[in-house]
Amino acid sequence: MLHVMIDTLAPMVEEFTELERSLGDPATLADPKAYRRITRRYSDLKPIVAAYQRYKEVTDAEAEATELLEDPEFAALAQAELAELHNEKERLEEELQALLVPKDPYDRNDVILEIRAAAGGDEASLFAREMLEMYERYCAQHQLKLSVIDTAATEVGGYGKVSAEVRGENAYAHLKFESGVHRVQRVPSTETQGRIHTSTVTVAVLPEAEDVDVELSPADYRVDVFRSSGPGGQSVNTTDSAVRLTYKPGSDDEIVVTCQDGKSQIKNKEKALTVLKARLLERERAKAEAEAREARLVQIGTGDRSEKIRTYNVPQSRVTDHRIGFTTHELDQVLAGQIDPLVEALTQADHVQRLAEASAAPAKAEAHGTS
Repeated sequence: MLHVMIDTLAPMVEEFTELERSLGDPATLADPKAYRRITRRYSDLKPIVAAYQRYKEVTDAEAEATELLEDPEFAALAQAELAELHNEKERLEEELQALLVPKDPYDRNDVILEIRAAAGGDEASLFAREMLEMYERYCAQHQLKLSVIDTAATEVGGYGKVSAEVRGENAYAHLKFESGVHRVQRVPSTETQGRIHTSTVTVAVLPEAEDVDVELSPADYRVDVFRSSGPGGQSVNTTDSAVRLTYKPGSDDEIVVTCQDGKSQIKNKEKALTVLKARLLERERAKAEAEAREARLVQIGTGDRSEKIRTYNVPQSRVTDHRIGFTTHELDQVLAGQIDPLVEALTQADHVQRLAEASAAPAKAEAHGTS
């Protein structure tokens, strides 16, 4: 596969050189959006170009050493050098294969995190709150800032739903595999006979849309303002600062977003628009993924909210991720936000899948071309 992938590297070097030139162009510096787009692409290409240039150097040195094998005076030295070059070439081939695996274009994006209580009533709402606390701790460990946007508290101190924004480097890459249905099995505090109950919450991790990702006109949505309220209808604010956005009201595409945790109506509207754009982007992503699903070899979770992805078994202190069969008996640590082992295992599985797809694509194209 590598020789096929190597053929794609020369154009990347040319693109990298052109991007480097663009970064010194005053016109680029004067356009924040263009500058951000170019710097991101430049950053992506830099390690690939460096590895490719070193690969070429090693290949050239290998050819020179091979010629010296014919000279008795230098044959032994050349043989030793060839052994070292061979090892480095293999290492560089592995590095290039890893670097050329297609990346998720949204990995760097900030995130809208939505957690909703599903089956299980009060117990589900309590688990929703624990899930939020778990993600708050995880984000803090990775220098990510989680800010709650909207909540619907329940009488027992849980959340019927909660929306939050997560900002920071590679926020989506850190959280994207959390999308899906999370199931908890435990004995509720109100259970008098010690029976284990199963409750579920849904988690949606939506990459925040940038201006270039989603086109949204004020004519596409209706804005309503109202007074924020807490559990039981108690008033939270004394002004009508809460905002509800209804995208294409009355149509099949209708989306409703509320934001009421901020005291400023303007800020609440801005946050609601951020959530709306993220949901529209996710809708497009889901549509594109559905169309491409048949071409994928293995799914590492689609983020579909009906998909059970993980079970938290409290009596056995066990957490199981059903997508990759990963199990840990460190439930307390997981709920304390230490989910790195899960995230790393899922990331590795996704990497293997992307590498397999990248390997299959040239062979598939060649088969079609010769048929």
